[in-house]
Amino acid sequence: MCADPAHNHPPAAGKKYSRNWSGPWRKTPGRLFGTAFVRLYQLTLSGFIGNSCRHLPTCSEYAYESIARHGLWTGGWMGLFRFVRCGPGGTSGLDPVPATLDKRFVWYMPWRYWGVSKNR
Repeated sequence: MCADPAHNHPPAAGKKYSRNWSGPWRKTPGRLFGTAFVRLYQLTLSGFIGNSCRHLPTCSEYAYESIARHGLWTGGWMGLFRFVRCGPGGTSGLDPVPATLDKRFVWYMPWRYWGVSKNR
């Protein structure tokens, strides 16, 4: 398990386990659409593609959490760039979603989200 207290841990006795982030988040229409899209992928195509993600959490779990925490626009870019980093010659290992973002990550410069995980 991750040492970061912001990440979900095994549920207490009697609680339901979910592979996606279960922390509190605002249920805005964009976030609901984005997380539903990721969940649809997890339930359908993910089983055919196989377990080949080189990061922890997996790319789809990362996308779900980043959209839930930071919204559809920011979280979607973070999830996309994480997916690209997972390709051949890319990064691997632990790569949690940051709880907060620096002020340099602004919505009108989405290319900066590429470097979100490099600052930890």
